[in-house]
Amino acid sequence: MTRWQPLPDVLPREGRHLVEQLRALKDRTGLSLAELARRTAYSKSSWQRYLSGAKQPPSGAVQALCRVAGADQARLLALWDLADRTWPHGSTASAGAAAAVADASPAGAAYRRWRAAALVSFGVIVVLLAGLLWVLPAGSG
Repeated sequence: MTRWQPLPDVLPREGRHLVEQLRALKDRTGLSLAELARRTAYSKSSWQRYLSGAKQPPSGAVQALCRVAGADQARLLALWDLADRTWPHGSTASAGAAAAVADASPAGAAYRRWRAAALVSFGVIVVLLAGLLWVLPAGSG
């Protein structure tokens, strides 16, 4: 059984309960974090962040751990849903989670949409200029 560090004080009760249940499932499997990473699509460091409460686990990680442990996914996903509503998105549970929280924020999504629109616009301009350069020399002769 793993000796777990105390969970961050900023975690609400729902998040704390979810992480405690995930820790119990991980312990029940008897797998190390490296072995758990090999059996799921999540890295060892991701599992460490999820099980320490530093970062909210995605619902897919909860499902993957349930599959590995042979546990009821519906119950854990219901806990995940409750924790998702109260997880501290505005403040970080640890200094290393700051970037992850920023990427998950609506402002990060808006920036990604703006960047995608700018790249598409740039691509259209390049194609139009290439077409113009291709047509102009042929028409000037």
